Amino acid sequence: MAKHSRAKSSRVKQSRAGRTWKLVAALLLVIVLVAAVTIEFLRTRQTHAVQARDRLTTTPPQPTTSTPPVQPASSVARCPLTDLPAPNGKVPQRPALAIKVGNDPGARPQSGLSKADVVYEVQAEGGITRFIVVFQCQAPAAVGPIRSLRWVDWHVVHQLGHPILVSAGGIIPDINAVKAQGWLHFIDALGFSGQPFYRITSRVPPENLYGTPAQIWSLVGSKTPPPRLFDFSSSIPAGGASVGTVYLPFSSAEDVSWQWSPSAGRFLRFYSGQPAYGNGGEQLSATNVVVQFVSAPPGKYNESGPNSLGVHSQTVGEGPVWILRNGEIYKGHWVRNSPTQTTSYFLPNGRQIPLAPGQTWVEVVPNWVQASISSGS
Repeated sequence: MAKHSRAKSSRVKQSRAGRTWKLVAALLLVIVLVAAVTIEFLRTRQTHAVQARDRLTTTPPQPTTSTPPVQPASSVARCPLTDLPAPNGKVPQRPALAIKVGNDPGARPQSGLSKADVVYEVQAEGGITRFIVVFQCQAPAAVGPIRSLRWVDWHVVHQLGHPILVSAGGIIPDINAVKAQGWLHFIDALGFSGQPFYRITSRVPPENLYGTPAQIWSLVGSKTPPPRLFDFSSSIPAGGASVGTVYLPFSSAEDVSWQWSPSAGRFLRFYSGQPAYGNGGEQLSATNVVVQFVSAPPGKYNESGPNSLGVHSQTVGEGPVWILRNGEIYKGHWVRNSPTQTTSYFLPNGRQIPLAPGQTWVEVVPNWVQASISSGS
């Protein structure tokens, strides 16, 4: 009996030990599961935190749109001789038109000068000057009085590409020479008995011959505009000095001066201190005045009678120059290396002098003329 009781007690102990290990194993399993869940929870939480941080530090994507990108505005078409906006947004398809216009006292006031892109004043014989009046973007109704050819004329306009040059005759050597220039469309107004040239009755010959630019252009088939004649900038360059009046005493009959007008923002033209007027009653003026000093030896032939040798102003080469713009004067030198090249203007330090956009008068001044300057206020 006692033996049986000891066996039963041993089985009970073994049964209790087994249940204990099962409880321990179950507890360990629970602990492992809780640990795994906790680790996963912490990993998920960390991931969300990183994502939240990234959302705060990263530029959000921009919404897409079907609107096309804005295209840059195209550059404005500008007149090649003035750098002003071209009429109707397009440079006229026509060459430069250069017309020889008189400037002795009987020729004043002239027609068409205020509408020119560029005006060259050149010395002729006998102390007088004449104009080479150049049109391209603008076309006045009338230009004149048209006068005769001089040697300097085709040498000046060669830098305009393939221009038209109009004169009222000239001496035979000059006419033959200009007709031999294959790059030039030469028109002698005396060869026409009617349009585009006509004579007015309010003046006496030879100061009464006029022309209509639009009709002159129609005589020539060329539609090629000239190259840009000057370097332009609307910004006022450094290196200038204030100027009031520039005096250019070509002769007693041609005592020219240019005076800066702050109110007009232009240089005004005078003869012997008196305003120079156009045929419309306007005082002649310019945005830029280029005073180009040149060597001017006499030519071989008399132009208008005995002792009237032509003046051969040398516009190819180099020499001193005064540039007037925006009430300032810039002293430097001009350079033109060949007849086909345009003329450039430089300060003593080598920097190019740009002109202001607008009308330019070029005074081709023989180096014997005693030009002078008065400073601005």
